Amino acid sequence: MFETAELGRSVGREEYESEVRTLRLQLLEAQRDLQLAGVPVIVLLGGADGAGKGETVSRVLEWLDTRGLDVHAFGPPTDEERERPRWWRYWMRLPPRGRIGIFFGSWYSEPLVERAFSRLSRARYDRMLSEIAFFEQMLAEDGTLFVKLWIHLSKKGQRRRLRRLEADPATRWKVTKADWKRFRKYDRFIEASEHAIRRTDTSLAPWVLVEATDERYRDLMAGRTLLERFQARLAAAPAGRAAAPAGSPAPPPAMSREASLTILDRVDLERTLPLPAYERRLARGQGRLGRLVRAAFEEKRSTVVVFEGWDASGKGGNIRRITAAIDPRNYRVISVAVPTDEEKARHYLWRFWRHVPRAGYVTVYDRSWYGRVLVERVEGFARPEEWSRSYLEINDFEQQLVSHGVVLAKFWLHIDGTEQLRRFQERETVAWKRHKIGPEDWRNREKWDRYEEAVSDMIARTSTAQAPWTLVAANDKKWARVRVVESLCARLERALGG
Repeated sequence: MFETAELGRSVGREEYESEVRTLRLQLLEAQRDLQLAGVPVIVLLGGADGAGKGETVSRVLEWLDTRGLDVHAFGPPTDEERERPRWWRYWMRLPPRGRIGIFFGSWYSEPLVERAFSRLSRARYDRMLSEIAFFEQMLAEDGTLFVKLWIHLSKKGQRRRLRRLEADPATRWKVTKADWKRFRKYDRFIEASEHAIRRTDTSLAPWVLVEATDERYRDLMAGRTLLERFQARLAAAPAGRAAAPAGSPAPPPAMSREASLTILDRVDLERTLPLPAYERRLARGQGRLGRLVRAAFEEKRSTVVVFEGWDASGKGGNIRRITAAIDPRNYRVISVAVPTDEEKARHYLWRFWRHVPRAGYVTVYDRSWYGRVLVERVEGFARPEEWSRSYLEINDFEQQLVSHGVVLAKFWLHIDGTEQLRRFQERETVAWKRHKIGPEDWRNREKWDRYEEAVSDMIARTSTAQAPWTLVAANDKKWARVRVVESLCARLERALGG
């Protein structure tokens, strides 16, 4: 692959300066149009040490409006980053719609270096590359424009460049012992790089090889590539996240009761618990939960608890019974409502990644990322192709949490329509509950069948061995609260090996 690079290509100073004048104006115009179109752009720079990635970024910054972009360089993860899944630090730096994010030292760096130094097996390397390809595809399908530049330098050229930088007192600081150590692994690095490029060179996020022997040619190639990719996106039909059609999709054809039975129909809503047993079991369960959460904190095991359920199914009451058992300094409750403008400007999972807890802490989500396949699906806020692909995206997100050691517990609180109606009416008549009911609740109730279909699909497609759903019969609040507390305790005990 790298043998096909245009080695020896050079550009004269006059030709370079002439083209730069035109290129800069075109890039600024394209950047402005991308901003108006709300297209997020990720520019990735990879390549050999000493190939001039930093100089290329500096040149690009001269040609673009820096008010509309951010530059991110990744070194070894900080303590805060180590306490969360590997992808957390990259999610936190994703550009919002209309901005450009320039990344060097990106999600490719760690696997490439580890593979070059034989610290990563081929199988593990391939798995990490598959994660990268999935991540980039997910963002690209959501409207992100990728410009991936591989800055290539031959082994001889790299040695010459490193020596030249060392010889100049003004640039000596740019060359470290680690650079020379990696240079001695040049052949292994090239082998790993070629494999990575082949595995992650896709139509949605293609790689462009830039030969770096001549610095002016390198910079011009980078600028030309940016312009071509910018203009191609602007000329194409909008690939960003367009507004979903107004209104909700038409209801499916009516089915017989037998044909329409779902997993929810198997939940025994007749389960009840007498008050004395409820008080005894709840107190015992809360004490047990408090001890387990403290043990998890000492072992630096984070916990994520997800609550979904019908309106008025008791999510708030269950959350209060859980948090009553936990040190207030160790947990956060995230109440998910309509996304803010900041959240709308990014992939829908971004607002949930940002709240992933540090090691040992607990995050409770009162509604969650499942809104994508529930309310956004039923109400038509997401297009069918958007919510359909979200099942895989959600499973991938949860797999990353669990693989990192996060204890994940997901609860669906299930009630029937009769009980929901009773609770709605109670909320309207009891003064201190009146704030809990509004027109939207009644509108959602009218779409019960469509929500039930969406819930059944959600459970079937996202209840995995690593992140199973717990279906809680919630017609009786006392039973539901005890069931949730005891189930969470059991989940923590399995994770902690107790």
